[in-house]
Amino acid sequence: MSDIFCSLRKLSVTYRGGRNGTPALDGIDLDIVAGERLAIIGESGSGKSTLARSLAGLLPAGARVDGEMRWPGLGRPPRPGRDFGFVFQDPGSSLNPVLTIGEQIAEGPRRHLGLNWKQAYARAEDLLGRVRMPQPERALRAFPHQLSGGQRQRVAIAAAIAAKPALLIADEATSALDVVVQAQIIDLLDGLVREDGMTLVFITHDIALASGFVDRIAVFHNARLVETGPVRSVLSAPASDYTAALIASHRDLTTPPLITGVPA
Repeated sequence: MSDIFCSLRKLSVTYRGGRNGTPALDGIDLDIVAGERLAIIGESGSGKSTLARSLAGLLPAGARVDGEMRWPGLGRPPRPGRDFGFVFQDPGSSLNPVLTIGEQIAEGPRRHLGLNWKQAYARAEDLLGRVRMPQPERALRAFPHQLSGGQRQRVAIAAAIAAKPALLIADEATSALDVVVQAQIIDLLDGLVREDGMTLVFITHDIALASGFVDRIAVFHNARLVETGPVRSVLSAPASDYTAALIASHRDLTTPPLITGVPA
């Protein structure tokens, strides 16, 4: 095993369209350290979500991928659904509207951990408790449309970690939520990652939101990685004008509020 969980070298992704296609990532060199919480920061179109989907093997058909992606922390290629969990921006679209919450969470443990349905449902109920869902047993029988946005995102997180992944990828997982619920979800992710020893890749356009709980920041701009480093170093001495502009757009990057105890 290696301290480097995933290593990217000269990774480029180009989508179809136009004469030469549209570059979404351009020559990315980045190491993701096992057990760290890494924030990928950048504006819309900077390439951060393409990076997340590249890691998870979720790029659309026709995307051209060049460069190298290695997984020394696993010692083998990752198994989709088992070695990483993915939390999308909009849980309303990522959850199946015709399946109960219990069915959707239990599917991962049943398929990847070898549990029978009874065991998988028991794990689903336990996970709903871990993500602080009110009345977990009742929530198992609910459908997504019966839950609030914050509750649906809690379900999505529970489903993402149901098969005990080593890597959790959260792609703008809080941007569709109000500020109070957003803070609760950040607090929840922070606790789950610490408890389970997962590696976290947190995708966001909001550098202030991420700076309070990640270890390291990687800043993307125009499909390129412009700088990376520990949070304190990047915030106190940004190496690029673009990062400096992101920091300047927020008044206080040192103590973003984490609000707990308010129902979501």
